[in-house]
Amino acid sequence: MILVTGCAGFIGYHLSKKLLKKNIKVIGIDCLDNYYSKNLKLKRLRLLKKHDKFDFCKIDLKNFKKTYQFLKKKKFNQIIHLAAQPGVRVSLKNPYNTLSQNINGFINILEIARIKKVKKFIYASSSSVYGDSKIYPFNENDKENVPISIYGSSKFTNEILSSAYAKNFKLKCVGLRFFTVYGPLGRPDMAYYSFLDNLRKNKPITVFNKGIMKRDFTYIDDVIKGILDVTKKNTAKNHMVLNIGKGKPDNLMDLVNFLQTNYGKKFKIIFSKNIPAGDIKKTFSNTSKAKKLINWKPTVKLKDGIKRFVEWYKVDHGIK
Repeated sequence: MILVTGCAGFIGYHLSKKLLKKNIKVIGIDCLDNYYSKNLKLKRLRLLKKHDKFDFCKIDLKNFKKTYQFLKKKKFNQIIHLAAQPGVRVSLKNPYNTLSQNINGFINILEIARIKKVKKFIYASSSSVYGDSKIYPFNENDKENVPISIYGSSKFTNEILSSAYAKNFKLKCVGLRFFTVYGPLGRPDMAYYSFLDNLRKNKPITVFNKGIMKRDFTYIDDVIKGILDVTKKNTAKNHMVLNIGKGKPDNLMDLVNFLQTNYGKKFKIIFSKNIPAGDIKKTFSNTSKAKKLINWKPTVKLKDGIKRFVEWYKVDHGIK
């Protein structure tokens, strides 16, 4: 049995779905906040509840007492912690909320992992911890990287805390630095999704830095396979972090072109020379460590991943 926090979120939903298909019992926790469409989260949750091996509870992880009471007598040997307040830009608008959700909630679930003596504690970190690093590709061994956003700082703090727990309490911890995860049933606040929403509604999109941006876009199926491989791998170290990215950045304008080609309609584009605070021009993951440890081999190219996303989007919105 595995505990998945943030089970109604994008990655949490797809992970829980995959675990259930493998006949693995899942305990799911989610606070179902309204950062983005609560209906989308409820839709994901309804799909998960079709499985009889799925046990769900609505809980805010910041409430340690309630969380512990629910989990006290539950038996699970691994925790996959995905619950968090996502988003670089929202962390600048409401920094306290991001820090409260991402650090206080993390401390509580980490403490429960210690008390329950779980076999492994896997948690979501982010490529945002690298900040505006000019060392490409981003390497886990780079000790000079400094996050430039509140969100990235919260994730880096999680890594420091879990490293201390691993050292002091012999808790096996693995942090996964995700790189721009995308795909069906994804997050509406992310560029690929919000761009397509605007295209459907005949609204223009704003492309920052005149489109000269690169992202290591990583398809959701590849990400889920990586997480599952970590659950099965015996790690020698008590704590480690791994880059989970495609290992090859794509141009932002390629994303735009793949979206409009597959949708069959052209964007109205406003090119801005500005870069929003906290954003960086390029992300690029070094995946050699993940390749060595879990044989990480992402297979989905951006062109194919966006095609799958648009196909899902059209069905979901009743577009022929």
